Amino acid sequence: MAIYDQLISDRFALFHGDCIEVMKNLPDKSVHLSVYSPPFGGLYNYSSQDRDLSNSMDYSEFLEHYVFVVQELARITVSGRMTCVHCMDIPRSNTGTDSYLDFPGDIIRMHKANGWHFTGRRMIWKEPLAVRLRTMQKNLAHKTLVEDSLDCGVAAGDQLLTFRRAGQNPIPVPHPLGMMEYAGDSVPPADILSYRGWKGKQTENRFSHWIWRQYADCMWDDVRVNRVLPYREARDSEDEKHVHPLQLDVIDRCVQLYSNPDETVFTPFMGVGSEVYSPVVLGRRGMGAELKASYYRQAVKNVQAAAAGSRFDVEEGVSLFDEDGEPVENLEAID
Repeated sequence: MAIYDQLISDRFALFHGDCIEVMKNLPDKSVHLSVYSPPFGGLYNYSSQDRDLSNSMDYSEFLEHYVFVVQELARITVSGRMTCVHCMDIPRSNTGTDSYLDFPGDIIRMHKANGWHFTGRRMIWKEPLAVRLRTMQKNLAHKTLVEDSLDCGVAAGDQLLTFRRAGQNPIPVPHPLGMMEYAGDSVPPADILSYRGWKGKQTENRFSHWIWRQYADCMWDDVRVNRVLPYREARDSEDEKHVHPLQLDVIDRCVQLYSNPDETVFTPFMGVGSEVYSPVVLGRRGMGAELKASYYRQAVKNVQAAAAGSRFDVEEGVSLFDEDGEPVENLEAID
């Protein structure tokens, strides 16, 4: 079995190894929620290991391997429960032309063919210059606009796709006092704060209603981009790019909406531990698998801190402007 290390407590289980091998050893219907970002086929290479999905020869081969993840998640997920997939449209090249792979569409079709019902899509807004600096897409450069705006592209926002496992959910996820906490940059209006934890009719709970309207919106435009776990120490010599962890606001919202306290939240692509850290902080049991050794080691540090009661709020961000207030035009200037 390709599991090289593990750390298990009563609140979390971390596995260094191939997620397929990890999931094969989990019982049927033992996971209540999964949240993850799959490797973005064709965009990043995370490691040189043969088992790494990002090392597929091409996009088609990537999809052929990814389907096994979707199938195993269906097996281990409780009937009627959710999986949340963070993804984006993938640029076909960096030539300056506006051409993208419909990765979210392929994910939706794959899940529908393997026991899942597609239940929604949220767009997560991204600042265009930040996307340009992270991906170095020529079609997002101002120089391209100046030379020929037909070659200009779109700063593709992230997408959160939600799917529900076929079957009847045996345990509801109730909120008898409504939503209690908000994960995002927006601030609830002062005149509704007194309704937090409202014990009367929930139709009168203006605080929870406000949160629900933000969460039910198809555009999440206040996710705090730099509210991520520490990750810089996890980079090693074979990392080609700055890989940014999934924002904790996104994970917190999924955990709040789709799981009960003490239930199990799983991620097959753990990275530095974000999708385990958040459930642990929110009173769930987190479980994750990570193939890359440096990421796994950082995940152990991050999740142990969560279990000990420590909190990370914001990773030191990258400024989009230099000391003179001018936009940074190349990645090297900020790396």
